[in-house]
Amino acid sequence: MDKRGAQGREERFGVKKDWLRDTTVLWSFAGGFGQMMFGFSRVMGRKRVLQELSGARDGLFSLLDENLMLSILDKLQDYEDRQAWCLVCKRFLAVEASSRKSVRLLRVEVVENVLRRYRYVEELDLSRCAQVDDETLESIGNLTGNNLRSLNLTHSGKFSENGLLSLVKLCPSLQLLDLSYCSQIGDLCMVAIAQLAKLETLSLFNCRNITDAGLGCIAAGCKNLRYLNLRWCLGVSDTGISLISNNCKQLETVDLSFTEVTAQGLASIAVLQNLKNLFLDSCSGVDDAGLACLQKLQKSLLVLDVARCQDVTDKGLMTLASDRAPLQKLCLSYCLPITDGLLARLEKLKSLQVIRLDGCVIAGVGLASIGKGWKALREFSVSKVRGVTDGQIRSVVERCRNLQDLDFTCCRELTDLAITSVAACCKNLRSLKMESCSLVTDKGLALLGSNCTALEVVDFTDCNITDEGLKHLAACTGLRTLKLGYCLNITDKGIKYIASRCNNLREIDLYRSVEVGDSAVSSLAYGCPRLRSINLSYCTKITDASLHSISKLRDLTQLEVRACSLLTSAGFVSIAGGCRKLLELDIKRCTSVDDNALLAIAYGCPNLREVNLSYCRITDIGLMAIARLSFIQNLKLLHLKGVSLDGLVEALFSSGALRKVKLLSSLRMVLSGLTTQAVESRGCRLRWMDKPES
Repeated sequence: MDKRGAQGREERFGVKKDWLRDTTVLWSFAGGFGQMMFGFSRVMGRKRVLQELSGARDGLFSLLDENLMLSILDKLQDYEDRQAWCLVCKRFLAVEASSRKSVRLLRVEVVENVLRRYRYVEELDLSRCAQVDDETLESIGNLTGNNLRSLNLTHSGKFSENGLLSLVKLCPSLQLLDLSYCSQIGDLCMVAIAQLAKLETLSLFNCRNITDAGLGCIAAGCKNLRYLNLRWCLGVSDTGISLISNNCKQLETVDLSFTEVTAQGLASIAVLQNLKNLFLDSCSGVDDAGLACLQKLQKSLLVLDVARCQDVTDKGLMTLASDRAPLQKLCLSYCLPITDGLLARLEKLKSLQVIRLDGCVIAGVGLASIGKGWKALREFSVSKVRGVTDGQIRSVVERCRNLQDLDFTCCRELTDLAITSVAACCKNLRSLKMESCSLVTDKGLALLGSNCTALEVVDFTDCNITDEGLKHLAACTGLRTLKLGYCLNITDKGIKYIASRCNNLREIDLYRSVEVGDSAVSSLAYGCPRLRSINLSYCTKITDASLHSISKLRDLTQLEVRACSLLTSAGFVSIAGGCRKLLELDIKRCTSVDDNALLAIAYGCPNLREVNLSYCRITDIGLMAIARLSFIQNLKLLHLKGVSLDGLVEALFSSGALRKVKLLSSLRMVLSGLTTQAVESRGCRLRWMDKPES
């Protein structure tokens, strides 16, 4: 066998030579064939080996019981493993197709072919397909029919009420419909949706053309609703909310954030005896009188968010705090001064698991007095609260020892003593965020690394830590997200400590950590093969060698290398060859990058969604290569001296998927009004920016 051909197939299908592992699966053959043992982890995808074992195209696999095959398939959780399963033989492919209930697509053009193959799909996610139109919705209805239970159309801006009407007639069993950010839909679409009598979940996040009339239609037809998201639906008032409340008695979750709801609307919501989750973020009409109306929900309400409700005071919140209230999550961020009296009253909430006080002014004794009654507390957030001290944090963690998530972002008075207290008391800590706590040093991380080994998320952005601190932190081998931006004292040595032990790392942020170089990036690419997001912006020491290392990360979806002036097009050719799953790329101020890089990226990374090309030395050719990508939705195009006006206009019209483009304000006077109007009519928002040239 040609070794080069075998190697090529291994690279194509992600096959590694060590695929035979300790795991074993018992294969049972009906009709007296007995049992056979195969060691496997990724054995299902090794078509060549399995064909040799079977001696025929489908061989002994044709004798396998289908239920047994389905049982084995259920144990393959990794996407690539399941893809490899389909390569074994036609029997395996057919079994996988018959079992697939959920599909998420990136390209609207393949919808029909995919649904013809997977005839039993119940959940369809088209949130990445920006060009879903009426014809597509009708095809979905014809191919899925009564099987379809869930449909996600987030950011899809091309369909109308006619397409929705066709869909709901053909798919009457729909239970979940997500229309978030579908800015084109209005009350006529609600008339169509009202025909879905079985609908339980409806998200209309940021659908600003919907009014009370549309909600009235939903209320009349969708009486089984349990979840309703009206966040940023600016045309909704108390009247529409009242119609929903009076007709949809099964509602459990309602999001009215950024709407004009007042006490009158909350009074109607109070009749929903099953309501568990209520979100009122930034509702300027909500006040103490409105909260008083919610007293009727004390026995059912589990989550309450009144962040940024400026007219809510401690008096209003006290009416909701009682020994019998089962409230588990309370968000009071940026909404009122927190008094000792309110904190004392909140202590009665024995079931409280999450409390967020971000940006609040905490008066009196404050945090030092809380926690005695919150034995179940899991998450505590005081981000951007001034005056938080080590002693206050010690008091909280000593009383609430089951804490798993802590957010102390911008609590600038905290020192290593706070971390020492956390490490001593919170053995099950999963997330610790201490961005801009500049008094934190390596000393605090020593105890954290030894006591809190279950940590998964850590943010020490702009903290005074060094390589020695990272050596201690590396003991937290389960880390998945690590943010070390603006840590000016960490070097390649410290990053190597992390890479050698934290092999499950998915995201690392080294923004402006200027001492980090190629050696650190190489160690990350080798030691953390599951990395999906890397931020190396302003790490000016890195070269194309770093990009070559990063190209080995097959799962990478986000790469930021802003202002890394030593990077050239050759490095991005490597990225294009290896990181085919890349969705977001930021190369702003990479002044040595030219059209060759973009041509390679456009060819090798066809799924790109967002690209920042500002200040790059590219021409119309490079810009067009990116603009013509099928999925490109967000472009930042500031100070592109090599791009002509005609090239820019052509790029704006090249992709129907574009949703947002940043341009210099000076171009606003140059581009014709008809051009900008035509672009925006396609669902693309133009943001005009004033940015210096240098």
